[in-house]
Amino acid sequence: MITYQTDFYSWTQQQAALLKARQFNELDFDNLIEEIESMGASERKELDSRLIELLLHLLKWQYQPKRKGSSWEVSIAKQRDGIEKVLCDNPSLKYQLDKRVADCYVYARRYAAIETQLPKARFPEECPYSLEQLFNENFMPDSE
Repeated sequence: MITYQTDFYSWTQQQAALLKARQFNELDFDNLIEEIESMGASERKELDSRLIELLLHLLKWQYQPKRKGSSWEVSIAKQRDGIEKVLCDNPSLKYQLDKRVADCYVYARRYAAIETQLPKARFPEECPYSLEQLFNENFMPDSE
């Protein structure tokens, strides 16, 4: 017998077949619920990960101008594109952007201090970039 614990892939295929056949009494509801909730959480985690990287590289761009390079610029562009895709695929996450940016900025600020070896206090306590700036492909912060 295929179970969630023994063969996850086969279990997913089996559950999909049961759903298609409308055999609801055969479904593994507890694990299905857990997986659906997990799928939503993974989309939010991807958004957070991309926001942290975007914010980190914007901070480094602004506070370490002598080290600016195309790799940072590419990273900024990739994160913006990735965020756009996540939001396109999950439009309800757009309504959480203010909170997500504020939460992610805390980590980006800490990582920027570590990577640049500048004091954490050198970076603003709150995100200095508006949502419009974050997602504007032409925006790059001025150097400090």
